[in-house]
Amino acid sequence: MSESDKHFLWSLAGATGVILFWKGIWEGVGGLPIIASPWVSLFLGLVILTFSGLIFREFDPLGGIEKGVLKVLSDVQHHPKKHEFHIIYFDSIQKKNVKFMASDIRHIEKNSMSVHEKGREIFIPIHRVLEIHRNGEIVWKV
Repeated sequence: MSESDKHFLWSLAGATGVILFWKGIWEGVGGLPIIASPWVSLFLGLVILTFSGLIFREFDPLGGIEKGVLKVLSDVQHHPKKHEFHIIYFDSIQKKNVKFMASDIRHIEKNSMSVHEKGREIFIPIHRVLEIHRNGEIVWKV
């Protein structure tokens, strides 16, 4: 299962949990005339989630993927046999996928990593990483 599929399923489970929790809360105050309409309840719920920032923080389709790849890249960087790993990313300048060895990674930051390749330093945005391989087998994939 890919990282984006896992993130989607966890977001869906979290949203279902929030909905069921609040359904239980609102059943207690459901006798109020303004909340009796399901459309008003839906609108109020979306307004609360939007203003609280929860809807953007927890259900961000790309945020969870970047967290996942950062964790895997960090594990690979500290792995004793990191020379067995290869990383594939999309290079927007060359317009093609580029492969490099994980042992070339020098530093991983919040949203990018620096790689020494052929005597020069390259900065690669984390969101451009497509796959991580170990001995030819896919370890992580978008």
